[in-house]
Amino acid sequence: MTVSPYGLMIAAGILTAGAAGWFLTRRFALDFNDFLLLATYTVAFGVIGAKGAYLLLNAGRIDWSRLTDPAFFNALMMGGFIFYGGVPTGLFGLWLAGKLHKIAVKPYLRVGVPLLPLCHAFGRVGCYLAGCCFGIPYDGPLAVTYERSYGAPLGVPLFPVQLLEAVLVLAIAGTLFALCLRGWGEWSLLGLYMGLYGTARFCLEYLRYDAERGQLGWFSTSQWVSLVLVAVALAGVLWSRIKLKRA
Repeated sequence: MTVSPYGLMIAAGILTAGAAGWFLTRRFALDFNDFLLLATYTVAFGVIGAKGAYLLLNAGRIDWSRLTDPAFFNALMMGGFIFYGGVPTGLFGLWLAGKLHKIAVKPYLRVGVPLLPLCHAFGRVGCYLAGCCFGIPYDGPLAVTYERSYGAPLGVPLFPVQLLEAVLVLAIAGTLFALCLRGWGEWSLLGLYMGLYGTARFCLEYLRYDAERGQLGWFSTSQWVSLVLVAVALAGVLWSRIKLKRA
């Protein structure tokens, strides 16, 4: 049996996030079984959304006539996920699990926000190993050249943008984890995450060389989504300040 490096890193990320989730649920006296149930729905719907967004944005570049070819189908399913496509569907899965199983979601959202970038960091290392979400041509320090990949050009030195993003989101995860332990609420943590990651992702897009996210005018699709995230985060901060002054 061949194990995909991307799948291996995703599994490692889920296990690490699960261990961190166990610690946080004990810290805040929450039910770990409920946490696992909510996380299962969130991850499942997130994966569906991430893959669906990739297929939608790349429909014109996929040879659909080869879907019956097991090797082609396996490569298509194992590579190509758009993170921003999985966020809204993952949140929907979280909401649906809460409704179906009558679990109060808000306390678990507080625990879950720091775990999202933690999983994401492992996923980006998986992208680096698999050769997707690759960087611009670059022959400086830490340049990577692929002899086989899910999408990167072969034999061309590339900037390791996946590893840079992994480091940044891991730093965001550490910051959110510390603030969660200091008593920050779920909406404050979520707003900070949206602002930090949106800003980082907007800048990182200039170092990306793949076309899977699509382009709309001056910016890539991911950059437009990043701008929306930052705008929502800033609007939340402004609204909080207004409420505080009224109080």
